[in-house]
Amino acid sequence: MSPRAGALPVPAWSVAVTAMLSVQLSSALAVGLIDAVGPAGTAWLRLSMGAVIFVAIARPPLRSLRRPEVPWILVLGVATGLMTVFFLAAIERIPLGTAVAVEFLGPLAVAAWRAHARSALAWPALAVVGVVLMTRPWTGEINTAGLAFAGLAGVGWATYILLTQRIGDRYAGTTGLSLTIPVAALTAAVAGIPQAHGHLSGQVLLTALGLALLMPVLPFVCEMVALRHMTPTAFGTLMALEPAFGVLLGAMVLHQTPAAFQLVGIALVVAAGAGAQRVGRRTPTDEPVVGSPPIAIGKEPTELVTRTTS
Repeated sequence: MSPRAGALPVPAWSVAVTAMLSVQLSSALAVGLIDAVGPAGTAWLRLSMGAVIFVAIARPPLRSLRRPEVPWILVLGVATGLMTVFFLAAIERIPLGTAVAVEFLGPLAVAAWRAHARSALAWPALAVVGVVLMTRPWTGEINTAGLAFAGLAGVGWATYILLTQRIGDRYAGTTGLSLTIPVAALTAAVAGIPQAHGHLSGQVLLTALGLALLMPVLPFVCEMVALRHMTPTAFGTLMALEPAFGVLLGAMVLHQTPAAFQLVGIALVVAAGAGAQRVGRRTPTDEPVVGSPPIAIGKEPTELVTRTTS
């Protein structure tokens, strides 16, 4: 760890763990809202609530926008919205831990590609073995649609990382989120509004607000604090535990008890994430940054960033 700011009253790693728990708790609790308004409706409501919060906090720096940057911001917002819808559609059909593990293949592939070394391909391969153990295809009970949605969410996560590094080098922190989350909410609205129509109520809106506070708001704050007190390598390695937290919250909240094979599988995915983090690094740019310190959408310290949107 690196003392980059005043001392914390708790260990910095515990703050990072809180961020991951918040992400997975939001996903687990979202299953109930999905039953009411559908996955796209849930994505639309949660992203809309998050957009309102981040716009109020950061106020989008529209005057600082450069014309060539606008298409990239729009594409990043669309990718974020689609990633969120796909992930929620996945957890409607398959266990949360399995969905997170499959989705995790996206950033692992980016990390291996960034390494420019054949040996780095061992980490995604190890994760694939872990996913096979988690899905247990030999049982004949595979939910093809759920796995496909999780895979599409993984593609979205990989796209999110690559585009974030392009846009986030200039628009960091809440500033970046205030630009992209509204676009993501509008993207989810295309399918989300028809799904949610006729099912909205005060309770539904309050639930969506609570989910938005759990993700993206709380994880963003926690990650920002953790990164100020941890080295990028330590932070990134810790983030590799996210699939394990998906299994944990799936068991605690949704009663999705994993079998022994699946526990071994998630351990392999976590090991692959930790290994990939150490080989898939990028070189930060010298682009002037608009906004708060880098986190979530900013100069990513690691390929294995947490998703503050799905």
